[in-house]
Amino acid sequence: MPRVLSVILPASNEEVYIGPCLTALFASRPVPGGAEVVVVANGCRDATAARARAMAGAAKAAGWGFQVLERAEGGKPGALNAGDRAANGTMRAYLDADVIVTPPVMAELALALEIDRPRYAGATPRIPPARSFVTRAYARFWQRLPFAQSTAPGFGLFAVNAKGRTRWRDFPALISDDTFVRLQFAPEERVQVPGVYDWPMIEGFAALTRVRRRQDAGVAEIARLYPGLLDREGKAPLGAGRLAGLAAQDPVGFAVYAAVSVAVRRGKSAGWTRGR
Repeated sequence: MPRVLSVILPASNEEVYIGPCLTALFASRPVPGGAEVVVVANGCRDATAARARAMAGAAKAAGWGFQVLERAEGGKPGALNAGDRAANGTMRAYLDADVIVTPPVMAELALALEIDRPRYAGATPRIPPARSFVTRAYARFWQRLPFAQSTAPGFGLFAVNAKGRTRWRDFPALISDDTFVRLQFAPEERVQVPGVYDWPMIEGFAALTRVRRRQDAGVAEIARLYPGLLDREGKAPLGAGRLAGLAAQDPVGFAVYAAVSVAVRRGKSAGWTRGR
């Protein structure tokens, strides 16, 4: 396989987001070795695939390889596996359809992965301003927690080199594919490049509760199916003293975050829901 960065982009009913996502991707600085994107429209009931194919000219003008696959079945793990099978490059980046990358990101990831040992790389996430007061307050507090502050947290975008990709075979049928992949690597094998990408947070209290409940269920699923894997997390502990300090600095953000946490514990998971 050529030393190319293949971007796998699963997209289920993302007709609103796929155009801006690809437009930003094709505005990237030149990627060493070249780049391609494989869009996998999975289980779509909208115009996601058509809108993606409409970007073929922009891909060609930018010098990117470009494929659009369609799968009748939904499910992100299946879409990721289909994209992996179709990809031509040795380096892989996995990108959510609602993410907007800035021009340096993809080239920086490719350079970070140019190493002869397994490596996991992420860019620097940024949550754009939310419309709702609740989401703005929640996001403000959440971004200061240990996971969000850790190196290459990987939500919305992560990448691995060829030796890193051998750490797992197919993507398993898990809720949290990004956590599963990140924890295949020890903390010292993870790097974060300075390039920024925008990752939107879902709007409103009820939606935040649904997503947070799903995220918690994803972590619990990994703990159950892969004992010991979470020990690789490597994030700083959030003790009572640190939490109290964060709460004192942002009491409103803490109150919203705490209220969502309480609602999560009182309810039951409703199954799959969007991260955004």
